[in-house]
Amino acid sequence: MGTAVVATAGAALPLPVPGLRTAAGLVWALSLLMLTVLVAARAVHHVRHRDQARAHLLDPATAPFHGCAAMALLSVGGGALSVGRDWIGLRAAVALDAVLFSAGTLLGLVTAVAVPYLMVVHHRIEGASPAWLLPVVPPMVSAAQGPLLLPHLPAGQARETLLLGCYALFGVSLFATLLVLPLVFGRLVTGGPPPSPLTPSLFLVLGPLGQSVTSAGHFADTAGGVLPAAYAHGFTAFAVLYGVPVMGFALLWLALAGALVVRARRRGMGFTLSWWAFTFPVGTCVTGAEALARHTGLAGFRWVAAGLYALLVAAWLVAAVRTAGGLVSGVLLAGPGTAPGALRPGTARTR
Repeated sequence: MGTAVVATAGAALPLPVPGLRTAAGLVWALSLLMLTVLVAARAVHHVRHRDQARAHLLDPATAPFHGCAAMALLSVGGGALSVGRDWIGLRAAVALDAVLFSAGTLLGLVTAVAVPYLMVVHHRIEGASPAWLLPVVPPMVSAAQGPLLLPHLPAGQARETLLLGCYALFGVSLFATLLVLPLVFGRLVTGGPPPSPLTPSLFLVLGPLGQSVTSAGHFADTAGGVLPAAYAHGFTAFAVLYGVPVMGFALLWLALAGALVVRARRRGMGFTLSWWAFTFPVGTCVTGAEALARHTGLAGFRWVAAGLYALLVAAWLVAAVRTAGGLVSGVLLAGPGTAPGALRPGTARTR
């Protein structure tokens, strides 16, 4: 999903950049290849190692990350319509997005219920973590990607059902996020910064913020002709009245999280896979700023989108290169905790 968002955000960037759409198409193709390989590998793992798959669900450090699978499906599917259609054709792009959107939405809803249930019933956790957002963000990603399919559905009930269904998914994720965010900030204030290797996870908070602004913009883009005029105008107003203050808070959190990452880096924070948290969450803020630029016409939001996109590309390049290097050297293939001082890839210590 961190790779797919580079493509989708680049395709919608409201500034003319020669060759950007072609580059975005190549990145999307890479994300599709990566998704295919990872889905196949995950399926084999579940078949051959069911005991380990169950253990991952019951482990409070790894269970929240099951939300990433749904977001990956949704992100690559949305990219098929926004930029992939240039490569595979519109018909194939619609079919691919329909399959990935359906699978991602279903998986996301299951994750949004199952992981919090396990957290309540089975997990024993000492402190809140930004990774708690991962199981509840997928419905927001569905809300953002669903409207892209509206023009390809029959007019009438089908389009209205999908649009309002996406609005319901928006509410599912938004209110769950509002429950988690105070816990995360309270944990920071009372417990201090997270361990250095986990500091990049603070960027995960940007995910539901930026994605919700993107969703509101997509609702406004597509509501006309689907809903009665009064509701369509309401969505247009909502895109701005909701989007501007949430984007403001997202930029505030970006500054806070960035400062804590700089602090951790100065204290010796090395590369871990948590650095991928710098990609998708920032990408959602890019698409959110792009939506606000469309609906306000303000040049300021175009430049915010461009600046955030530059940050996104830089973060993606660093994470991709360091990940490839770690796989080649075998460092990232070592078991958790095998290196001196290594922490598990989780989010909180358990009793």
